[in-house]
Amino acid sequence: MKKSILIIPLVWIAFILNGQVDTLLALPDAAGNDTLDNTTTVYLYEIKEMIAAPIWRTTKLAFQEAREMQADVVLIDMNTYGGEVSAADSIRTHILNSPIPVYVFINDNAASAGALISIACDSIYMKPSAKIGAATVVNQSGEQVPDKYQSYMRATMRATAEAQGKDTVVVNGDTTIFWRRDPAIAEAMVDPKIFVENVSDTGQVLTFTATEAMEHGYCEGIVNSRKELLENIGIEEYTLKEYKPSTMDRIIGLLINPYVSGILIMIIIGGIYFELQSPGIGFPLAASAVAALLYFAPLYLEGLAEYWELLVFILGIILLLVEAFAIPGFGVAGIAGVIAVIFGLAMSMVDNEMLKDFEFTGEGINLLFKSFGIVILSSVLGLIISIWAASKLLTTNIFTSLVLGANQNTDEGYLGVDPTTKNIIGKTGTANTILRPSGKVMVDNEIYDAKAEYGFINKGDEVRIMRYEAGQVYVIKT
Repeated sequence: MKKSILIIPLVWIAFILNGQVDTLLALPDAAGNDTLDNTTTVYLYEIKEMIAAPIWRTTKLAFQEAREMQADVVLIDMNTYGGEVSAADSIRTHILNSPIPVYVFINDNAASAGALISIACDSIYMKPSAKIGAATVVNQSGEQVPDKYQSYMRATMRATAEAQGKDTVVVNGDTTIFWRRDPAIAEAMVDPKIFVENVSDTGQVLTFTATEAMEHGYCEGIVNSRKELLENIGIEEYTLKEYKPSTMDRIIGLLINPYVSGILIMIIIGGIYFELQSPGIGFPLAASAVAALLYFAPLYLEGLAEYWELLVFILGIILLLVEAFAIPGFGVAGIAGVIAVIFGLAMSMVDNEMLKDFEFTGEGINLLFKSFGIVILSSVLGLIISIWAASKLLTTNIFTSLVLGANQNTDEGYLGVDPTTKNIIGKTGTANTILRPSGKVMVDNEIYDAKAEYGFINKGDEVRIMRYEAGQVYVIKT
């Protein structure tokens, strides 16, 4: 399947939203800068939300656009409390490899993952009230994760600070190294055990105010606006270009958000289960198919989901269908199908290139655990909600408006089924197919539509006819 085919549904959504949405959603120039048509081109990009997959995506798009327009400077306007280390690490690598100088304006907060991204920039400027630091790795509950993850973050922060360069001075044969940004300070922003003389005390994670950051080489200047920052670096006349995501970019960014992905997984799994339990309704299966398309299409377009991951997911669905309709019981095919579906969904959320960089250690393992955790938790919730919905919807009169309400009495000539079928009540027979819970049974060499009163009944099991309603017999396993 080609990418052009997968993008069709997203384009259709964009048309529905109307072509004017781009204009309405365009980001304003918060500093009120005038755009001057001159030689220096400044490319503005904002990071003002949680660092996650959508921000990593927009960062790639923004830097690509900056290179295409041959911008002289990239200016990041930042105000974030942090986010995912994996996304932040990818962004900092992109910044370190940028051929265009990158400046960051910390417009209040550069905490945790935001601090890592800021240190990667060529120059850091801060508002007087801004802060930078507190890069300890925590889980979603705010608790510190095991030291192997802290170790990875310490090394990443240190390497990023070292990448900004150093000066070596030799006096009387003694060599002294002056780091532009002290790597030990970067580590102290992660680990409270790191001691830096005259900078941090052990037992406290390091966070700098603007003045402290300026004093210790982690800020090149304290400014009140982006315009003042540019004047500070000698750019007084410039053309300001700002990254403005298109409607399609916003849709894709929304769909690859982990929370939205979790909801889509719930619909996929819940819809499949609901349809298997109540065959013939159609809507749950359609909802599941649409959710699968919305889940995989943006991930595939972003290069996260690959062909083999899509094929593994499809194979899992096929195995589940085979188990449900062709093979009695719940055996190898069913278990393999569940594993394949979960594996396909989880691996599609992971950047394969990112995993190669991590070499399946440190944050790479954490990223895998997170992806599988989202898929498994969402699948369980989807099953629970589907079971609850099935018990409610199928036992109420919610669909009565879709059902013929007139009585068709037998004395008026209406006869739907053979009334002699009631004579088999109490008899025993054999399950002609597996009952999950519906199927067919054979009684007195005749085959009848049947439904198990409770549980599943395997093909060949002996059954007893308990009652007869609406052309269908209800049985139990004897």
